[in-house]
Amino acid sequence: MDSKHRLILYILFFHACIQCMRAQYDPSFTNYWAMQSFYNPASTGQSGLLNIQGAYAMQMTGFENAPAVMLAGAEMPLAIGQTKHGVGAGFMNDQIGLFKHQQFYLHYAYHQALWGGELSGGIHIGLLSEGFDGSGLDLEESGDPAFPTSEVNGSGFDLGFGLQYAQKEWFAGFSMMHCTAPTVELGDEKVNQIDIYPSYYLMGGYNIQFKNPLYKVHTTAMLRTDITGWRGDITGRLAYEGSKLKFYGGLSYSPTISVSFLLGGNFHGLNIGYAYELYTSGIGALNGSHELIISYQTELNLFKKGKNKHKSVRIL
Repeated sequence: MDSKHRLILYILFFHACIQCMRAQYDPSFTNYWAMQSFYNPASTGQSGLLNIQGAYAMQMTGFENAPAVMLAGAEMPLAIGQTKHGVGAGFMNDQIGLFKHQQFYLHYAYHQALWGGELSGGIHIGLLSEGFDGSGLDLEESGDPAFPTSEVNGSGFDLGFGLQYAQKEWFAGFSMMHCTAPTVELGDEKVNQIDIYPSYYLMGGYNIQFKNPLYKVHTTAMLRTDITGWRGDITGRLAYEGSKLKFYGGLSYSPTISVSFLLGGNFHGLNIGYAYELYTSGIGALNGSHELIISYQTELNLFKKGKNKHKSVRIL
């Protein structure tokens, strides 16, 4: 391949990566149902438990420069007088080829008892860090200033908000992330920039209780869009919830994108879940995405006993 054709290839690659980061800026975790506060800050601290969580996903395995995402965070309830609040913090690292997207964020939520359940509102405050490793490009002597030849970085301020209502067996919420639509300029020359557009999320879930109290079906659905594109996920998990042993298995379906298989449970105080996403768009069955999520949850006893106290439906 001569230098002219190689340059055209890199131009197309660079443009495709920018467009991909716009349409799919936030990563799509198969275990979204267990990571509600990442997509909607209103759920922060709603379970009444300290929740320390980590997730790692290897997407489109077998492809060169395939995306890999890591998320780590913690949240907890907080009592101020007779009012209930939630606070949380987290870090995300999303590697897509030569691009690196990082996010540091803080969450705050206020919870108000209402109609036998709880109405919550939350805010997301974040710092976005974008990077591109131009040293990985082989442009020979193109001299095009649009392509950095070394690693370039940039950062931007980010805001989001969410609302959620939850009762014992169901919940529903809406959130808008990246409200400020930040533009991140890369490098000292400011030649390249990444425009980040607002994303909108609708999420809800319902628990189906059998006559045998040890078994439940947890159903969850989420719709996300940035107006230019969308993705929907519908998930069902059959769970066994004994006093000492808890585990689940389930399926998730994303129209026109994938079918996922889920398995997990509680082992010695740790919630561990695994998911495999099988793409339905012609990608090989062995080139799907592997995802692992681990969390530790414990009671803090920060709230006084009350008749409106309930347990979150998102606990594994």
